[in-house]
Amino acid sequence: MPRGARLDAPGTLHHVMVRGIEGNRIVDDDEDRHYFVSRMGKVAAETGTSIYAWALMTNHAHILLRSAPSGLSTFMSRLLTGYAAGFNRRHSRHGHLFQNRYKSIVCEEEPYFLKLVSYIHLNPLRAGLVKSVEELEHYPWSGHAVIMKRIWHAWQDRDYVLACFGTLEGLAGKAYLDLVVDESGLGSQPELTGGGLIRSMGG
Repeated sequence: MPRGARLDAPGTLHHVMVRGIEGNRIVDDDEDRHYFVSRMGKVAAETGTSIYAWALMTNHAHILLRSAPSGLSTFMSRLLTGYAAGFNRRHSRHGHLFQNRYKSIVCEEEPYFLKLVSYIHLNPLRAGLVKSVEELEHYPWSGHAVIMKRIWHAWQDRDYVLACFGTLEGLAGKAYLDLVVDESGLGSQPELTGGGLIRSMGG
């Protein structure tokens, strides 16, 4: 589908998925993971991109974000190009790391926002990288630990997510966790990764 300016308009909510080329790994160890997450945060802060949810997996990543005035393509280009160059240097490799095109789904805030936050943050549990929602709370490679105040990333908009559940942080945090627990039993949800909602692809 051709990309139009409307799809990348500032303030658009996107669920972005990036995958390693031919299904290959995009991280080999925790140093790679730290580098990916720190670069994501750095580029988000520099561009004014709002990040609400994210999960870094072994061969792919999910990010729920609201695009900045510079647009989604600028954010993704800076994130992926810079990370791939650093990864290749560190591992003495050459060539592409990511599939040529990331997948971007333009999302309506209602009713998908909170379902997407929980869906993305539950990726490590669905993949067996953690064994329970309790363990996920301490898992550093998804934004769930930030929402639960176990780790801190200034660039992740925790307050915006919690505000969807109320004005009192404690009660909002409990309501968010209740949603994650409820959603943890749903398994794959195709409607959140493309079923009828695909609006744009990036390169």
